[in-house]
Amino acid sequence: MKEMTRRNFLKVAGAGATVAGLGLVGCGGGGGDAEEPAGDDAAEGGSVEGLTVAFIPKVTGNAFFESANDGAQEYAGKWGMTVDYIGDAEASVTAQVSVINQAVANGADAICISTVDASGVSDALKEAAAAGVVVATWDSDANPEDRTLMVSQGTPDILADMLIEMSVAGLEQRGIDPANDPVTYVWHYSQATVTDQNSWYEAAQAKIAEQYPNWENVHENYYSNQDAELAITTGEAILDAFPEIDLIICNDSTALPGQLQAAENRGLTQDDITITGFASPQSVKAYCENGTIYNWGLWDCAVQGAMGCYCAAYIAAGNTVKVGDTISIPEIGDVTVEANDSIAEGVETAEENNGVVLLPERLIFTSENMNDYNF
Repeated sequence: MKEMTRRNFLKVAGAGATVAGLGLVGCGGGGGDAEEPAGDDAAEGGSVEGLTVAFIPKVTGNAFFESANDGAQEYAGKWGMTVDYIGDAEASVTAQVSVINQAVANGADAICISTVDASGVSDALKEAAAAGVVVATWDSDANPEDRTLMVSQGTPDILADMLIEMSVAGLEQRGIDPANDPVTYVWHYSQATVTDQNSWYEAAQAKIAEQYPNWENVHENYYSNQDAELAITTGEAILDAFPEIDLIICNDSTALPGQLQAAENRGLTQDDITITGFASPQSVKAYCENGTIYNWGLWDCAVQGAMGCYCAAYIAAGNTVKVGDTISIPEIGDVTVEANDSIAEGVETAEENNGVVLLPERLIFTSENMNDYNF
């Protein structure tokens, strides 16, 4: 089996997923011999070569999504398929629906989308599918009935554990005992309607209530709509309202650098406040060098973006998958289709061409390893 990523990852203790958790159906799809499927045999279709996937981010200009596109373009060239990266600088339902319609009009064979609001784009995705365009998702899911496969960075429990682990480590390095000392905190992320981020928040809140009853969430969630300037002003508002706050959790790649800039604007460092969350290493590196943040995390978004586009093209090529099947993704490795309830409790999975593919690893960045990554 090939390596699942292009880099050596720093695994998160207690939050690693097995390689099998990544899976899609083996065979067909673009070169390389597939291993025996982990579940039932998949129906073999055609190759992804020559197909076009419209790769749609929540918002353009964000380091996370641009890095994902870089990875998708790199791998697409090896696979002989085209990735058309189209999006909007505004993270809104209206803008994303327009982009979906544009992808259909452009004649894309498939769409791979990170949704800003699953319900808000539902009708547009249904219309795309009705027009013969295969719909897959990555990063932030659609309604499962509106897409085929979802390439997810991890289950809500995995990502919640990671956010809590980073928070605990950041508090401890300041001399705070997370298990016994009173800790005040708030959440700052994009929007309540963003499926992935909200699921991590909900899972983490349940875990915090059980594991750290001494922690107090002092305000309802703050949202900055994946707007870089709004993330800074929202971050400043948090610090002005709660000047003695201990912890701010930013489970969003725009909110985290914005919150860090707000802290620097107020003259705060990692010795004064713990700020952590998810963002690319390059977008936060300068703040770490300045001593504003102790740790933060993410995953290989370049591999995730490439996997999402391949999975969309794989189904568009006529391949059929079901839960338990394994797909060999050339240059990346073998992955397995999981049920939808692996990331959303109680959600049903259709008999075929519906399910979840999980990335196998996540990363925690500190000053010691942040320069090892170029995204």
